Amino acid sequence: MNTPVVPLKIGQVHSLLRRDHPNLELSKIRYYEEMGLVAPARSRKGYRLYSEKDVACLREAIRLADEEFVPLRVIRVRLIEQGLLKEEQRMSTAPRHAARSTPAKVVSLPVPAPTTPTPPILVAVPDDDAPDDSASPVSAFADRMSANQLLEESRVEPELLNKILSLGLLTPSSHDGDVAFSTHDIVIVQAAAALLRGGADPRLLGALRRVVERQVGIIDDLTADLRGGTSTSSEVTFVRREVAGDVEALRAALFERELSDFLNR
Repeated sequence: MNTPVVPLKIGQVHSLLRRDHPNLELSKIRYYEEMGLVAPARSRKGYRLYSEKDVACLREAIRLADEEFVPLRVIRVRLIEQGLLKEEQRMSTAPRHAARSTPAKVVSLPVPAPTTPTPPILVAVPDDDAPDDSASPVSAFADRMSANQLLEESRVEPELLNKILSLGLLTPSSHDGDVAFSTHDIVIVQAAAALLRGGADPRLLGALRRVVERQVGIIDDLTADLRGGTSTSSEVTFVRREVAGDVEALRAALFERELSDFLNR
């Protein structure tokens, strides 16, 4: 299909994209702009002017959302990776994700020889002795670690961690100019390293990442009615976790059935 050569107004873009997506609403195009998935220029009178690249960006965003069920926050990263969206374009309605939108690709620091014992990253606390969160606030970065800490905890080589990062399996954040990893990344690195050491095709690991992204996208769609409602953030999180549990239970059951059929062929 031919893409526009001259800038188009939003109504023209809507008509163009409806050829492939008949159910596309005009409001969805505006919503994608609000979410930072497209950044059209503006005329002197304030009209949106969509370039050829903007239309391609919208088309790919719609495809990822409708066909692959990728969450919007992940779609934005994909668009940046494909060169369709500028990295500095932020999500206006979700600034807390801005630092996570640029995954680091290289870890150049070798693991230093420890001179003092490294404090444990994960500490198990019995339920009966769990501290009162309201009495002792915890830093938002209490569960974050540096690249060197991740290397030590996961016990992988720097080159292998670089490989795992290049596959997009980790989403490091930035804090005071330093790259920080989540404690969840320890398990991800160890599992990915085991597969890579066993000779797994790296592209298949990327496919596994996309499977998870699609599952989160399904959860996002199932809880779409919560957006813009009167529920508090804690109530929304509680409902989303319940829905996520139901989705995971169905996925696990389907997986067990398919795996059983595969092993018995």
